[in-house]
Amino acid sequence: MASIYTAALMEHNAHPDYKYPMDDPTCTCDGVNPSCGDELTLALRLNGNVIEEAAFTGHGCAVSQAAADMMADLITGETIAEAQRLSSLYLDMIKGRPLTDEERADLDEAAELESIARMPARVKCAELAWRTLEKLLEQETEAGRKAQ
Repeated sequence: MASIYTAALMEHNAHPDYKYPMDDPTCTCDGVNPSCGDELTLALRLNGNVIEEAAFTGHGCAVSQAAADMMADLITGETIAEAQRLSSLYLDMIKGRPLTDEERADLDEAAELESIARMPARVKCAELAWRTLEKLLEQETEAGRKAQ
């Protein structure tokens, strides 16, 4: 079995580019993995339907922290709809659905976490940031609908 501790995971955990408190985020959402105690707060700065900046704070295992950093990197500069598509794709992968080559390319480094699907104890760690993103984007989409 391939190790989940790839070079990309270790690098994102040791030197996260997106782990910092964001000044004046448009929206934030807290995520908690009650089974292990991992916690994070995801912050986004939106410009219309584009995610201009994504950042997170919190603590947890290497998998949850690296997955959060990879996610923030992947969604920065993307539309809300594209971030939702990427999140759905990633979560399907973590549940064990094989990726096509195109999907693997779309997920970039996050696709390296694919082997976690075979490690049930680590799945929630790998999903935490992405589930928090889904919740946050759902809230923002709903708020946008109510404002219209």
